[in-house]
Amino acid sequence: MSTGLGFGGTIARWLRRGIAGALIVSAVLVCGAAFRVWQVARIDNFTPAGAVLVLGAAQYNGVPSSVFAARLDRGAELFKDGVAPLVVTVGGKQPGDVYTEAEAGKNYLVSHGVPADRVIPVSEGSDTLESIDRVADELHARGVNSVVISSDPWHSLRARTMARDAGLEAWTAPTRTGPAVYTRDSQLHGIVRETGALLWYQLTHFSADFPDVVDQ
Repeated sequence: MSTGLGFGGTIARWLRRGIAGALIVSAVLVCGAAFRVWQVARIDNFTPAGAVLVLGAAQYNGVPSSVFAARLDRGAELFKDGVAPLVVTVGGKQPGDVYTEAEAGKNYLVSHGVPADRVIPVSEGSDTLESIDRVADELHARGVNSVVISSDPWHSLRARTMARDAGLEAWTAPTRTGPAVYTRDSQLHGIVRETGALLWYQLTHFSADFPDVVDQ
């Protein structure tokens, strides 16, 4: 009887240790990912690239949302500073929309001084991963293999990871204006959101762009 209880107690102790160990490892992974999201968000890499990639966000009848406009403004700035000779805009459209995000983005850039023949709209793609895969195909067909990505700071690491997985040399120069960086609350929300999305992508290689995640 005592031997049985002792064996059962040993199993229980090992189970508790195993659970505690798993929780510790999980916490380390989550905290490490969150730190990397925060760290890459602070990097502005202006190394010359083949193209500037402006990731899509909501647009309303052709008018970019404030989130999207901030990304486009950064893309226009990078182009005008000579970082890349091309700007790629991406994003499809929701049912009932007249414009795709890519089209709205191109129109915005042209209205802000970027030559129309320097902007490549890639309208296929309903989330970040699908859009980046389509961009990689388009750029590789043109002999372009490197991009600097304009998106929200907290989105930078995941977008860069996806672009590199798609065979592009990629670095980031994220926005420094717009709703994503207005307040401490929006910054914390973005880091938490992107940490979960990054871990999901690394685990499954599927996108985690649900409503209220990244592509507002």
